[in-house]
Amino acid sequence: MSYKPNPLKAIFHATRRFLAKNWLSLMPATQIAITGSQGKTTTTYILYNVLRSMRNRKNKKRDVVVTDINLDTIYNVPITALKTRLKTDFIIFELGIDKKGEMEKHLQIVRPKIAIVTGISPVHSDKEHLGSLKNIILEKRKLVQASGKNSFSILSWDDENVRSMSKNTRSKIIWYGSNKNKCDVFYLKNTKWYEVSLEGTKFTFFDNKKRIDVETKFIGSHYIYNIMAVYSALKSINFILNKTLRLTKSDIEMFKKVISSIQPLHGRMSLEKGPRNTFVLNDSLRANPVSTRVGIKTLYDIVYTKGKKIIIMGEMGELGKLSISKHKEIGKVISKYPPDYFIGIGPLLKHTYSEAIKNGFSKEKGVVVKNVLEASNVLEKKLHENDLVYIKGSLLRHMERVLLKLEGVDVKCDAIVCPYYNSCIKCKYLKVGFKNAKKAN
Repeated sequence: MSYKPNPLKAIFHATRRFLAKNWLSLMPATQIAITGSQGKTTTTYILYNVLRSMRNRKNKKRDVVVTDINLDTIYNVPITALKTRLKTDFIIFELGIDKKGEMEKHLQIVRPKIAIVTGISPVHSDKEHLGSLKNIILEKRKLVQASGKNSFSILSWDDENVRSMSKNTRSKIIWYGSNKNKCDVFYLKNTKWYEVSLEGTKFTFFDNKKRIDVETKFIGSHYIYNIMAVYSALKSINFILNKTLRLTKSDIEMFKKVISSIQPLHGRMSLEKGPRNTFVLNDSLRANPVSTRVGIKTLYDIVYTKGKKIIIMGEMGELGKLSISKHKEIGKVISKYPPDYFIGIGPLLKHTYSEAIKNGFSKEKGVVVKNVLEASNVLEKKLHENDLVYIKGSLLRHMERVLLKLEGVDVKCDAIVCPYYNSCIKCKYLKVGFKNAKKAN
């Protein structure tokens, strides 16, 4: 649900944008902008923590300003710009896009020296937002189009839609991905270089011929891309500050140390305690075809013998005309990387489940239900001590209600899609039901 201010607030927001644009133009901080359909929040979060650990020539920690992950980008950008001071070394903007013209609006204020594009998928391709995958690419591409020849664009080679953006920028490009012949920073898709568990992920990547071994608390191979993007940003920063892309040994050791200490963000593959002495791999804040596919494979790759692996999946939102086809694709992924049990929620998951069965998944190992309350009832019968539950769904599907009900919370709201972004535990409709409350009004 988009926020639409009343006329007085609209004047206030416009004034704040004007002040932010002029204020930021006077600040010497290196501006970094991050966009993409998936991974931008985590990349922003990791980069912020890494830059905060850097020291200047006076051996003082760098001053870093970053956008708030809980605010709408349109209002977040000017607020963040106005936090910048003369002492600020770096300012990181996460640039979310869900309407045409929004990137241009961001770039009226932001003038990034470094642009990072994480990946493109058809999120916000529905008619209420950008309308198509093509429009998503065109809108997000404006970030690198605005980058000048003295700037850097950090692009994912493995994503074809991001790779194509290189034709539309004058900036220097640092490629990251899995192609050792094309990428400046790369990892090899081989189990020799990758290991995942509930403790985190160990992997190796390369900076040209330099081997870098990393241990992190982030769970899943998709975080390798976020971390390589951040490392690539460090290379570009080093060039801006020291006129060389080569990081020193101490820079790399600092990077590895920070990466190993960062805790995952809640709801983005975070390991949590579940009801009945179980474990929950919580990935419920965002869902798109890429993150859903990787999440399912990650669960499969984790060696776990204490209990069953159960997937609870809600719908992926805002996919427009691609909704059915993309949900079918996930069914093929489930058949390839099968859990011990699968619970799908909502009408689109019928396509996922039927496609999984068509491709060999056992019909007895899953079910599709109408809403989160039915899902909780099914899970109650299937769940035993030490089971590992992977929970996935778009934010507005509010998958947390499944577990809240099992934990004894009085949950009555069974809405498939909710217009509110706040946590269910704080919502006034949780115990009465969103639809019933609306009828009463």
